[in-house]
Amino acid sequence: MNGVIKGVLTEELNNSLRMKKEYEAALKKLPAGCIVKKKIKNNEYCYLVKRMGDKLKHIYKGKLPDDELKKYEEAKKLRAKYRNLLSQLKKQIKFLKGALRGKEAI
Repeated sequence: MNGVIKGVLTEELNNSLRMKKEYEAALKKLPAGCIVKKKIKNNEYCYLVKRMGDKLKHIYKGKLPDDELKKYEEAKKLRAKYRNLLSQLKKQIKFLKGALRGKEAI
């Protein structure tokens, strides 16, 4: 009986580790940063904001077409979704590793 449970937990751990790699790869494929609009003298200008080291860099992009703005907005939503899923997955992996070591309280 104990071997069956351990087998299921091991399978679930392997599945979780595979999913973690897939989520991290999907995050790397998304465009870095997000678009911020600044209004200067009644004109709107777009800047790409991304982190470089410890600092935020604002890179001037000018006036962007709506489809490009939509692309960055969707990337922002996907990034938040993947980060949330990764967070949950890391907790699950930690739990499964502890359970397989036999340190899980009953």
